[in-house]
Parts: sequence; C-alpha cells; structure tokens
Amino acid sequence: MARRRAPCYHYRKSLPFRIGLWNWYLSVERNNKQTSVKLFADNSNLTKDSVPAPVASFVTRLLISFPPNQKTIVHPGIFDKQLKHDGFVWTIDSAVTGRFVIEIEFLDLKIAGPSGGEPASIWASHQIKKSSDNTALSGLTRMLHEDILTDITINAADGSIRAHRAILSTRSPVFRSMFSHDLKEKELSTVDISDMSLDACQAFLNYIYGDVHSEEFLTNRLALLRAADKYDIADLKEACHESLLEDIDTSNVLERLQTAHLYRLPKLKNSCLRFLVDFRKVYEMHDDFNMFLQTADRDLVAEVFHGVLTAWSGR
Repeated sequence: MARRRAPCYHYRKSLPFRIGLWNWYLSVERNNKQTSVKLFADNSNLTKDSVPAPVASFVTRLLISFPPNQKTIVHPGIFDKQLKHDGFVWTIDSAVTGRFVIEIEFLDLKIAGPSGGEPASIWASHQIKKSSDNTALSGLTRMLHEDILTDITINAADGSIRAHRAILSTRSPVFRSMFSHDLKEKELSTVDISDMSLDACQAFLNYIYGDVHSEEFLTNRLALLRAADKYDIADLKEACHESLLEDIDTSNVLERLQTAHLYRLPKLKNSCLRFLVDFRKVYEMHDDFNMFLQTADRDLVAEVFHGVLTAWSGR
C-alpha cells in the first residue's frame, strides 16, 4: 500500500536591512509545490514623522547554486509599485531545493509628497537636502567662529563670546523674549551667563549653532543641562537627559539623583533609584549616603527611603 508523502514546509525571514528611508525584510516560504519570495518595507522604528510607503522599482533574481541545478530565475521586474503592508510577493511554481541566493537590485525608490502629486526619487532629493543642510550648518559655524556680523555679547564667568540675536532667538523662547522687549539685554546688547564657564558657554553656543562635538558635550553636559532648562531648549535638555542615563555608577549616582529631581528628569531619577535600591548599592555607600541624607531635598530623601523600605518588605 502506497504511503502519502508528508507535506514539507519551510519559512525563513531575513534580518532588517536599510535602504533609503525604510527598513526592509525578505522572507521565503517553500513547500512541495512552490516557492514564494516576499519583499516588504517597515517604517515602524523610524522617527515620529510618518513615512509613506515606498514607490519602488527593482529587479529580483533567484540564484540557485546547488548542482546539478545551477541556474538563475529572473522576475520580469517591478516598476513604480507602491509597496504597502502586503509588500511584493513572487511565487515560483516549482519547489526550489538546495541553496539559493535572492538578489534585489533597486533601480529607484520614490516617495509621494505630503500634499500628493507625482512621487519623487528619494535618492536625488535626499542628496540635495543633505548637501543643503551641511552647507547651512557650515555657514552657521563660520558665523560663530569667525565673528561674522555678530550683534550680541555673551558674558560667561571667565570670558565672553560674540553671537547673533536672531539665531539665539530661533532656538530659545527665553532669548527671544529678552531681545523682543525693552530689557537690559536688548539695550546693552549683552547677556550675562555668570553661572557658566567660558568653555561650557562655548559648548552651549556650539550646540545651538549645530557644531558641538561629542567629547565637548560629555565634558559639559551638566552645565548644558542647566542652560537648556534655564533657556527652555527642549532638545538639548533631552539630549543631556539621555546621556546621563548611560554611565551611572557609585561615584555619581547620588549627584545624578539630585540632578534628576531638580530638573524633573523622570527616567534618570528612576534609573538612579533602581541602581541604589534594586542593586543594593545603597549599602556600599555608607558615608556618601549619610551626607546625602543631611543635604538633599527632603522630598527626595523621603522618596529614597520609601524605595528602600519597599525593597526590605519584599513588596
């Protein structure tokens, strides 16, 4: 009596690969009768701004390398197809056995504008925008460092720097208010930032002008956080917040905790509390912790005690 052959089914999905504005995936489904290749784009991990589905042109090839069936199967090609959630599926009416390589040759990727109209190639527009952005940032940097048409003096604790009212005003509503009303900063064309060193003030202006370097940022991030909070520069405050999360240890956790409390940084506060309580570091810092209890804000001390008591009670 003949026995029926059990159906054979295989499914594989690639890791994401980045082309243009999207993360792309390839998947393959195989059974006894056919092979299906799927290509699709995913923009779920991109920025807050919604990115429309790509309008793609590409050629797909299946390179079969298992002897004696070495051959190449080529799809006729896809041109200006909008790849939505279902993506592109190529079904081959035969079982492909052995090893094979899927080759995708992108000919063009387009995107429709927010107001509709004909889709435009992202490669041309992306390069133009990138070049334009780089040129603009380079120009701003030269304006700051070469003192081109500056009209305001920033007085730091140990020196002064010249800057531009218009640029400061576009980045900070506090600066804009200073220069828009009859205040001494407008009348005297000076801004006193006496709680910042000259180096920290230079890093602050470099950030505003788009020219801050990573080492400079890390060295001055606490001063930059104070300035971001004082002058209401939300993106700088968030950048400092994220950076301070990265290297919490026993030498800085109590200072970071007070910083988080003072500047209302919830993620940093929670991370510091976990470090102290969940990892029991509070027991290794007896002298520093006693000093913290004597000098820190009473509400913050109460919050730490609550965390310790909760850990002790096992709740």
